[in-house]
Amino acid sequence: MTVVAALQIATGASLEHVLAFEGEIRGASLVVLPEAVLGGYPRGEPFVRYFGESVTVPGPEVTALAGLSARTGASLVVGVIERDGSTLYSTAVFLDPSLGLVAKHRKLVPTARERLVWGRGDGSTLPAVPTAAGLAGAAICWENHMPLLRAAMYAKGVQIWCAPTVDDRDVWQASMRHIADEGRCFVISACPYETSGDDPFRGGSVIVGPLGEVLAGPLRDGEGLITATIDLEEVVAARHSLDVSGHYSRPDVFSLTVDERPQDGVTFLR
Repeated sequence: MTVVAALQIATGASLEHVLAFEGEIRGASLVVLPEAVLGGYPRGEPFVRYFGESVTVPGPEVTALAGLSARTGASLVVGVIERDGSTLYSTAVFLDPSLGLVAKHRKLVPTARERLVWGRGDGSTLPAVPTAAGLAGAAICWENHMPLLRAAMYAKGVQIWCAPTVDDRDVWQASMRHIADEGRCFVISACPYETSGDDPFRGGSVIVGPLGEVLAGPLRDGEGLITATIDLEEVVAARHSLDVSGHYSRPDVFSLTVDERPQDGVTFLR
């Protein structure tokens, strides 16, 4: 039995604001934060300014998040806008209390206006990360609607599905419950909550059990932390009847190939 959590906080929050939740985070084994917490969601601001608010991975902001993880004993999955050269990515970073930055996942397909400012990740950042709460993976926002991505992550044996998002629609709740039931895993979705701006996000962070039952949330009325106590034996029991990458698969009929090699635009041969 262990405690997991989703921290609902504004996109583009300052690092100091994130660190201020140290007391609330303490006691959880795994905490998921929304998409673009550091760096912010693109809303038409000048690109040069937006670029300047992004972070490097690793970098000083990620080091500070690793310190938060170490002090609280909680593994963190945090949505950041990552700067690599002159390209930006929507990225989820995985922080371990003992090891610091252990992995990252870059969003594979930016959506709508995101495509104007974000690059596309590749298969080299699809980690399944051991945490004190269980084996965790991440899909960012509408990546959760990509059936083949889900199939790949299920095949990695993910027990805890982390979903940093900015999708505050009611139908998102149905998607999170479906993924939990389909993958027979716990789902932790963290969404921003804001009150300012022309199109603020209204939250909806939720934690779901491996049969699709809502364990905590959705949180709608402000920033804050939702928690649930989970037992990984529930995953084992739930997969007895449905294991989509095991006994419920049909490899003789369907197959999926995942290319996890980095897709660099330039290769130097020496």
